[in-house]
Amino acid sequence: MFNFVRNHPRITMTALGALLFPSFVLFGVSNNFFDSNPGAAKVARVKGQHDITQADWDRANERARNDALSQYPNLDSKVFDSPVFKYQTLEKLLSERVLTAAAADERLTVSNAQLARALQPLVDMLRTPDGKLDMERYKQFTAQQGTTPEGFEASFRAQLALQQVMAGVNDVSLSSPALADVAARAQQERRMVRIALFKPSDYSAKLTPSDADLQAFYKAHLAQYQAPESAKIEYVVLDMASVKANITVSDADLQTYYQQNMATLAEPEQRRASHILIAADKNAPAADRAKAKARAEALLAQLRQNPADFAELAKKDSQDPTTAMQGGDLGWFQKADKGMAPVISQAAFALASTGNLSGVVESDLGYHIVQLTGIKPAHTPSFEQVRAQLEDQYRTQKASDKFSDLADTFTNTVYEQSDSLKPAADPLKLSIQTAEVTRTPAPGAQGVLANPKFLAAIFSPDARDKKNNTQAIQIGPSQLAAGRVVSYSPAHAQPYAQVKDAVRAAYLAERGAQLARQAGEQQFKAWRTNPASANSSLGAPVALSRQDAGQQPAALLEAVLRTAPSKLPTWVGVNLGASGYAVAQVEKVLPPATLTADQSAQNLDHYNQQWAAVETAAYYGYLKDLYKARILVPQPIFIPPVAGTAAAE
Repeated sequence: MFNFVRNHPRITMTALGALLFPSFVLFGVSNNFFDSNPGAAKVARVKGQHDITQADWDRANERARNDALSQYPNLDSKVFDSPVFKYQTLEKLLSERVLTAAAADERLTVSNAQLARALQPLVDMLRTPDGKLDMERYKQFTAQQGTTPEGFEASFRAQLALQQVMAGVNDVSLSSPALADVAARAQQERRMVRIALFKPSDYSAKLTPSDADLQAFYKAHLAQYQAPESAKIEYVVLDMASVKANITVSDADLQTYYQQNMATLAEPEQRRASHILIAADKNAPAADRAKAKARAEALLAQLRQNPADFAELAKKDSQDPTTAMQGGDLGWFQKADKGMAPVISQAAFALASTGNLSGVVESDLGYHIVQLTGIKPAHTPSFEQVRAQLEDQYRTQKASDKFSDLADTFTNTVYEQSDSLKPAADPLKLSIQTAEVTRTPAPGAQGVLANPKFLAAIFSPDARDKKNNTQAIQIGPSQLAAGRVVSYSPAHAQPYAQVKDAVRAAYLAERGAQLARQAGEQQFKAWRTNPASANSSLGAPVALSRQDAGQQPAALLEAVLRTAPSKLPTWVGVNLGASGYAVAQVEKVLPPATLTADQSAQNLDHYNQQWAAVETAAYYGYLKDLYKARILVPQPIFIPPVAGTAAAE
């Protein structure tokens, strides 16, 4: 696991952030969550806990918004304004309060050892070359979470305690193989069917709508042909690149910088070596290790007679599968390289010249013979060799030093002189750019023009109506942007002539679907009355199951599998909406497939997971009742998309 952490630090940071986010919602740095104004409006309640107030809920919504936008910057910010999204945030807050109450009552604690194990991936990632925890990087990481190392660890410990509440149910949930087998067979059940599809395209191809028909359709569906509100804007971006570009660098500055950083520029000595391993685990019996050592000493004696045979002997006798086929080659490494076993590194750096052999070297893996095959002496590059690198590093360092002050200047100026971007742009040598934008990022938009927070600010009443500068908005690490509206165009219906082709396509699609449904419903009634008349119209028999839908629509598959086996053969008719209509003759249930032992084991594992999820949900429901947890605001109504409807015989 630790290798994954080292090789994928960004993924690990993201995963840790996802784990930690609920704890900061719950505890915060200053315990704001539990210090709500007693007189504030209450939106939820848990027995024995402080009520959840509207202010708590608003803060949680803001955190959820920021967290989602940091991971998905192109996400439409309107999603976060929906009542359904906000209600889900409130439900999450309520669940955290319930689990907190349960953890306290059950006296669930997390020991220092448990906390250390949970934080081990992060600690490994933040180690210095000498193996110690880099406290500065650790402080930077916790600061990004909005807390201190102490607060971070306390919140992490509390979050682990909450996980223990549900783990007691989830980790011990078991179900019987018989029940798993029943569920699997229901999932794998196959039915033989013959299908007729009534496709809208077959009917729309025969339609010849008049211009009057299309104009009437356009007027009836005017909302579909709205051009979104848009704005022509000016904007300016302050980022590290723009600050770096304005840093003046002299030769004297670079020479001084070179001298100051010569130690870090120096390349330490590297060596290349090969080895032969005679394996003997450190816990193996002494006799086995002695036998392996004797074998290594015999090979060493043979090599001392002819060191040039090292590669051939390694291919034949080395028991290191990763290097044997390469003649034992270990590649280049430094003396303190963590990727190299210390005993091998010490042996290689103790040899005087290439071709020399070490003695037999003991490790936990067994006994090694090391041959030195290359030496790269320590080297300090000349000033000219690293001039470009030094200049970039120098500019980056100076830009980092200046950025905070420049950001303050930029932020204050765009606010205080809100009628123009020039007072902020000119002194900082920033270019004022132009664009036309809508509330949602245009396809292919990047950077500031794809940032939902920036676009929301552009269309705020102050910027849109009064043409004032937006505030300086952070659009990324060390990136600020401000904009102003030059002209604004409200949402409006596009002229019929401009969208005529789209209107025609929509008319044909809708009318074709209507005709397909009418024809399908008529045939369904006719074939159900006289099944023999359908033989020439139905497709060849096919076997359908939930695991193999045969590319059939989900609504049709569900209707086929829901018919009672006792009523087969039977007919079903399914309205597929924009995709037309389907009629199917469900002939029979096919014999179940024989499951292998591996498939049965997989089914049991999957069923256990599903069963655990059900038991966990039931236990949480019990806890909600126990602590009288309830939400005090009405739940918004979610209207799902229209699904296919089925008719059966």
